Amino acid sequence: MRLPSTKQLQYFVALVETGHFGRAAGASFVSQSAFSNAIKELESALDTQLVDRTNRQVTITAKGQQVATQARLVLRDLDHLIELAAGEKQPLTGELRLGVIPTIAPFLLPRVLPKLRREYPQLKLYLAEDQTQRIYKRLMEGELDVLLLALPWEMRGVEVTSLFRDPFRLACHEKTTRVDPENYRFNRLDADSILLLEDGHCLRDHALAACRIRSTQKVQRFAASSLLTLVEMVDADLGISFLPAMSEDSSLLRNTRVKLYPLAESSYRQIGLAWRKGSSRVEEFELLGSFLAEN
Repeated sequence: MRLPSTKQLQYFVALVETGHFGRAAGASFVSQSAFSNAIKELESALDTQLVDRTNRQVTITAKGQQVATQARLVLRDLDHLIELAAGEKQPLTGELRLGVIPTIAPFLLPRVLPKLRREYPQLKLYLAEDQTQRIYKRLMEGELDVLLLALPWEMRGVEVTSLFRDPFRLACHEKTTRVDPENYRFNRLDADSILLLEDGHCLRDHALAACRIRSTQKVQRFAASSLLTLVEMVDADLGISFLPAMSEDSSLLRNTRVKLYPLAESSYRQIGLAWRKGSSRVEEFELLGSFLAEN
């Protein structure tokens, strides 16, 4: 069996990402005919059809999607192999693709990234901010190297390390009559009192679990699409909510009348890192995790 070449894998990944032979060939700095021949040779080597070709569009087959995922992982491992062969690689140098969720990124990253750049000036950190399920998918497809996220979250094929606890805070308008923030009791809340993010945001699930929200009647059906809109609704005193402690003193709450109050010690989410099992960069990820926890 003929093995596919590195160039063929690179071309195919470019085709999957652009969805167009001409654009993919241009991005690969090769003629379209040479590019097309390389894709056909890859299909021949693997003895499977990777692409459905029509005059108007390119469709990647189901098998092609699986091959693209594995091709990304192979190319990432080859990059790491080259770095190792070039000499002893210093930790946290070169490219690192970090996926991070939107309920962490605006609060934690501005605090730690300046220090990280000073400590590791050779690190080229690329950031992707999105919901947990989406960055997890990109991790498993080889587009991302490591994730910064809130736990627990069900994931297969990954290793996880916990960094620190992020307590929840009761968030309400400074003059609200919906709740006595100094003597908060869940059972004293009226129906439709609680505002949360919409489904898909892990902060919603973590808040429901950590803050012991057992009655759905107390949660408004109308959910916020982002933290910004959630805070805006709390600022309008449309309800109360639960925000992570790392959001305190952030720009999110600046110029609002939203105040945060402590909750029980058991009300928290865990912040951690996750990466693919078997990754060759485990030591780097653990070093990154230690740096984030310490800073």
